[in-house]
Amino acid sequence: MKEHFGVYIKQLRAEGGFTLTQLGAKLDLDSANLSKIENGKREFDEKRLNQLASVFNLNIENLKAEFFGDLFAKKLYENHCSTDALFVAEEKIKYLKQINVKQEKLNFTKGND
Repeated sequence: MKEHFGVYIKQLRAEGGFTLTQLGAKLDLDSANLSKIENGKREFDEKRLNQLASVFNLNIENLKAEFFGDLFAKKLYENHCSTDALFVAEEKIKYLKQINVKQEKLNFTKGND
């Protein structure tokens, strides 16, 4: 666990021997934006998680855990929530999985009737 997800990316980049420009190109980001992400001044776009996993040959589930764990922690902290919210979220996930099994698939996209 790192201070924030950007520090995790910075460590991966350094260990992989990439410059900001090189990794940015692989993630369709310019080096300035990647630098802001690494320094915690900008959020990493979850749509790029698969690209990041591919570049560094990472397990996508572990990468998602790091990314979303960071995201959830920030939101809870910013909103002065207790960690009880994590337990509530876990129960809601169990419920959604149960409903999903019963209905075969939930569709959370907008505009679908």
